[in-house]
Amino acid sequence: MTGRLGTKAALHWVAVHALAVAAVLFFVLPFVFLFLTSVMTDRQTLTRDLWPHEWRWSNYADVFNAPGFGTWWRNTLLYAGLGTVLCVVSSLPVAYALARFRFRFRGAALMLVLAAMMLPPQVVVIPMYIFWSEDLGLSGTLWPLIIPLAFGDAFTIFLLRQFLLTVPSEYLDAARVDGCGEVRILLRIVVPMMRPALAAVALFQFFYCWNDYFGPQVYTSENPGAWTLSYGLESFKGAHHTNWNLTMAATLLVMAPVILVFFFAQKVFVEGITLTGVKG
Repeated sequence: MTGRLGTKAALHWVAVHALAVAAVLFFVLPFVFLFLTSVMTDRQTLTRDLWPHEWRWSNYADVFNAPGFGTWWRNTLLYAGLGTVLCVVSSLPVAYALARFRFRFRGAALMLVLAAMMLPPQVVVIPMYIFWSEDLGLSGTLWPLIIPLAFGDAFTIFLLRQFLLTVPSEYLDAARVDGCGEVRILLRIVVPMMRPALAAVALFQFFYCWNDYFGPQVYTSENPGAWTLSYGLESFKGAHHTNWNLTMAATLLVMAPVILVFFFAQKVFVEGITLTGVKG
């Protein structure tokens, strides 16, 4: 009987870990192939060889020194960095009001936020493009993508509101008794308590802006000086369609910052997501 139980436990261990290893390989192997191809020579990328005969680390320098690539990096950092800051700063007061204030039509305001989450951006792209290009003359720049983030984001507002519902009211009431105003309560008490939630929504917004292709395609296609990495990569691929090593190196350089940010911030990211979904 003991031998059977030991065999069963061993088979269970092998089955569980075999599935885990298979899942890891399923997600990791594409990145391994991407990396190995990025350090190959031009000729080897057209063969069936999977291991580099000669490690060409200079491919990354060639990509970064390619015309426009540095500009695309600066534009992407501006869009993702400034857009994330504006989105979080503007969404926090709205979420606080929806979670903690009692006012008429609060339910309607929340439903409006939820409706905005369900509205695809493609539905309003034509009137918005006419507004930004003809009325304000900002076509060919990233400002039509950055400025709206200063007025909040529906998804960010919703997630922050979900976390604020979990904050005990006793802390806020005690601060009000001590004479604190709502702004001071928000900045001195609420914000320190919701750092994981703020980090989670900031990462969401940063990833969205970094990977955004549709927005730059609509507003910046006419001006290569305003392209971002996601949109410029398509142009780079067209210009180096036979140089798969350079294309893979460029793709890896575009993906690397997002992977590194998530790798170092995954703990606070998961914690923030868990906290924002505790209470409805």
